Amino acid sequence: MTNKLYGQSRRTVLKSGVAAAAVLAAPGILRAQSPAPVKVGLLQPISGAFALDGDLARIGAEQAVKEINEAGGIKALDGAPIELVVGDSRSNAEAGAQATEDLNAAGVAGVLGGFASGIALTATQAASRYNLPYIVDCAVSDTITQRGLKNTFRFNPNFSMATDTALKNLVKLNDDAGKPAKTVALVHEDGLFGSGLATIMKNRLPELGFEIIETISHPTPARDMSNVVLRLRSLRPDLVIPSMYYNEFVLLARTMQQQRVKPMGVYAVFGGAASSYRFVNEFPEAAEGVMDCNHWGDPKNPKSAELKTIVEEQGKFYAYNTPINYSVVKVFAQALEKAGSTDKEAIIEALSTQEFESGVMPYGMSKFDETGQNTSALPLNTQVQGGDINVIYPEEFAQATPVFPANK
Repeated sequence: MTNKLYGQSRRTVLKSGVAAAAVLAAPGILRAQSPAPVKVGLLQPISGAFALDGDLARIGAEQAVKEINEAGGIKALDGAPIELVVGDSRSNAEAGAQATEDLNAAGVAGVLGGFASGIALTATQAASRYNLPYIVDCAVSDTITQRGLKNTFRFNPNFSMATDTALKNLVKLNDDAGKPAKTVALVHEDGLFGSGLATIMKNRLPELGFEIIETISHPTPARDMSNVVLRLRSLRPDLVIPSMYYNEFVLLARTMQQQRVKPMGVYAVFGGAASSYRFVNEFPEAAEGVMDCNHWGDPKNPKSAELKTIVEEQGKFYAYNTPINYSVVKVFAQALEKAGSTDKEAIIEALSTQEFESGVMPYGMSKFDETGQNTSALPLNTQVQGGDINVIYPEEFAQATPVFPANK
C-alpha cells in the first residue's frame, strides 16, 4: 500500500485522523480481523533534479512492502500490513525537512530514505525533533551520523568507509596491472557530497603513491563540461576520479568522448552514472570501461536480478536506488518485529541493539554502532564491460575481472 504525501496539508492529515478514528469505532471483532496498517514514511526526490533516483527508490520500497504484506505483514503486530507513505523532498534540503514534518504529522512509525547528503542532513534533524526513527538509504556524508542524533541510522557506507574500500581496490587494480597509473585529476561537484569526498581523496591518494595534479570543482546542476574536459586534456592525467551526480557524470563522460580525452581509467567513487543502466544503454561508448565504487546489490542474490526485471518491465533503467531502498524497508520491518511495537523508543532501541538481514545488499548481517552507522555496509566496485555493469571487486562478489588500463 502506498500513499503519496507531497507537502501534505493539515486538512489532509486531519482527514486521515478521522479515518483512523472510524476504524477504532468499528466492532471489536472487525478490528481483530483487520489490524491497522503500520505507516512507514519514504522520503525521496520524486520531483526535481534527482527525480529519476527517487522513482527507482520508490519501486524498490514498494516491492519490499508488497512482499512483506503478502507474507502476512508484521507478525509481532498481529499481521499488520505496512502502508508506505511517500514524501517528496523535491530534490532540495529545505523541502526535505518540510516533507519529513508532514510525514510525522501523517503518523508514520519511521522515515526511510533521503538520497542526497544535504537532504538527509536536514530531514534527519527534522525527524529528531519528534524522536522519529530515521534510516538513511544512500546519503554518504560522515556528518549525518556524527551529530549525536539517537533517532538517526545509516544503512549504507559513509564517505570514509567507501573511500577506504575504493582506495584499497584502486591500489590492487593498479598493482595487478604493473602500476601504470601515477597521476590523478579529481573532478567533483561543489556540494557537500563531492567536496567532502574530494577532500578525503586529496589527503589519502599521495600516501598511496598517486600524484594529484589537479582538483576541479563544478556546480550542480552543470550545463557544460567543455572547460573541465579541456583542462583534463591539457593535464593528461593517468586517472580521472569523479564524484558527482548522474547528470553531471554523463555530461563529463560524453564530453570526454567527444574531445577524445582517454585516460587509463575513469575511476568513480559514488559516481552516479557508472552504476546506472540508463547511462550504459543511452551512451554505450562513453560508458565503456568506466569503473565505480558505489552502492550495489549482491549480484549473486537472485532477488537482485528480480528487482532489475521489475524496473525494466516498467520501461525504466535499473540503478542502485532500487535494491538499497528495497533493503531499507526490509530492515525497518525487522525492527518492527523485534520491537513488537510502533512505539518510537522501542523501534530505536531495536535498531540500536539488534542485527538485521540486509535484504539484497552485500552486507551480511547489518549492525548499527553507537553513532547509528551500519558497520557492515560495503560498497562494490563495478565496471562497464561490453554494455553491461559487472562487479569486479571484492572477489567474493565479482562477476568479471577488471579491464585496466581501459584505454591503451
